[in-house]
Formats: sequence, structure tokens, C-alpha cells
Amino acid sequence: MSEHSILLLRHGQTEWSATGKHTSHTDVPLTGVGERQAHAAGRTYAVLHGGTAPALVLCSPRVRAQDTARLAGIDVDETCDELAEWDYGEYEGITTEQIHRNVPDWTLWTDGAPNGETPAQVAARADRVLERARKTLTDGDVVLIGHGHFSRVLIARWLGLDAALGEGFRVDPASISALGYDRGAPQIRHLNVPPT
Repeated sequence: MSEHSILLLRHGQTEWSATGKHTSHTDVPLTGVGERQAHAAGRTYAVLHGGTAPALVLCSPRVRAQDTARLAGIDVDETCDELAEWDYGEYEGITTEQIHRNVPDWTLWTDGAPNGETPAQVAARADRVLERARKTLTDGDVVLIGHGHFSRVLIARWLGLDAALGEGFRVDPASISALGYDRGAPQIRHLNVPPT
């Protein structure tokens, strides 16, 4: 198996992420803090990727992800719709606390979102992204620049776990996680490494 890694970079802070609002398709820009986080993530990235150019860099189409890549100094090869955040449907722009006022037992990880994506749909999308990444790993690292919930699903699916178990992984703004293999078995090499 390849010694190369899949590096997951979450976008920097936005006003909505700072306040806990679910943000999928709404193009919310980075805050000043988010911009500084993205710059700092570039330094973390420089340490984690080992000094060689990646074989492939894919980025979510959302401005917050593209700006994070630019500010981190990472050249994007392709904008990839499949790297977009979980579609929150009717829960776009509202917080879990607000949702719980009407649906007390709701959780994204098992229920999905009304008129949005189900956990199974997000898992299938993550599997397609990972399949493409696996095919490219023999040529070098693969960098995926995206979002919090979807990155957590990518981590779970890399390990062969149900998408709902992504809830157990923390992925902070502008953090980097690295996935790879150990003696042929998928592993997490780094999780939620903060920008430095």
C-alpha cells in the first residue's frame, strides 16, 4: 500500500460556523479569524505533506473552502462538487439548539436533514471521493479541502465505519487530518491538527 496520505483541510472560521449555524450551500465568507487560521494552516500543511507536491488537490466549490486554500498557499487542481458540505436542507442557517426546540431528539448523524441529505447519501458521496483519492495515492499525497461534517464522514468511511460514527471525530476550523495505511490497513495518521 502507498505511504502517501490523504490530507483533509477544513475551511477556516465563518460567522455561521462560529455561532453553530448549519452551513452547506450558503456561501458565507471567512471571518478575519478564519483568514488568519487559513494562513496558519498553510504552515501546518507544509509540515504534514513532507515537502513534495501533492498528486491531486480537490476543493469544495464553496468560497470559504476556496479562500482557505488560497490563503494557505495550496494550489487547487479541481473544484469538486462532491466535497461540498452535508446538505442540511430545511436546517440550513439554524443551530442544533433551534432545531431541538421542535424536534428534541434530532441528530444529523442518524436522521439527516429534511429536504437535505440522509446519512446514507452522504456516506455514498464520501465513498466516491475516497475511491478517487485511493487511485491517486500511488502518485503522491491527495489534499481534500472542505468542511467539518463531511470531513468527519470521510474519516469514518476511510476506516470502514458507518457514517454516523463520524460524530466521534472532532474537526475544527482550519485543522488538518491525515489518512493513510499501516501494513495495508486504513488508519488515521493525524486528527484535527490545529493551524500553527
